[in-house]
Amino acid sequence: MGTFTAADGSQLYYTDEGFGLPILALAGLTRNTGDFDHVAPHLLKSEAVRLIRMDYRGRGQSDWADPASYTILQESADAIALLDHLSIDKAAIIGTSRGGIIAMMLAATHKHRLLGVALNDIGPHIEAAGLSDIKDYIGRNPTQATLADAADFRARAWSHFNGVPQDRWLHEVTNHYVETANGLIIKYDPKLRDAVLGSGTQLAPDLWPLYEKLADLPLALLRGDASDLLSAVTFDQMRNLRPDAHAATVLGRGHVPFLDEPESLAVLNGWILSL
Repeated sequence: MGTFTAADGSQLYYTDEGFGLPILALAGLTRNTGDFDHVAPHLLKSEAVRLIRMDYRGRGQSDWADPASYTILQESADAIALLDHLSIDKAAIIGTSRGGIIAMMLAATHKHRLLGVALNDIGPHIEAAGLSDIKDYIGRNPTQATLADAADFRARAWSHFNGVPQDRWLHEVTNHYVETANGLIIKYDPKLRDAVLGSGTQLAPDLWPLYEKLADLPLALLRGDASDLLSAVTFDQMRNLRPDAHAATVLGRGHVPFLDEPESLAVLNGWILSL
């Protein structure tokens, strides 16, 4: 683990584990390197994968920056800067939610740096229901007073996630919030809300042209069967355009799968072999 310096001087946090095939894991919009805690042991146990994770600017352990820089383009540039910092010419990318949009952007702008892309519950069309949820929570602290309360709330409210043990919900909320005497605080810059919502259309652009840029790259596609961000219709369209993709719908999961489900691991392992 360490930090590197982005072009504007921001210190951005990353972790680097294992040896072999470099895979850069890019998290969701408000999330951090903890997004991949559950799948990391499975990827690293083969000793054939080098797993690199990063916190976007303004998230996790990275510096808060000018909110105007909290954009897909800048975060894509930061991802390339991290690869340069580590002297990695080419890497595969696992992109969860926003991380998948960044992966598609990189396919359009730096395809020569990519070995392949895995998209976790994200696609070229984002559903209105999912966007509404994002607008409700982004930049706001949760109402629960403690991490234990937040884990209990998530276990009750996220009924579309089946069979998730309580300790996993606690792990998840611990990744997302800091417990203080005054309640829980989000682990990212609250101004991310203004940066994202202020753009009006940034959350839901037409991403089909970017998806088409993934042509000729080994591709993995995953969707939670109860996802409110990626519809079954869009997922079918994605698969029809890329019948060669390693793909699966993950049962009992919404947005987003944890990536250690049997369906997820089967897809990721097949994709890694194709790389």
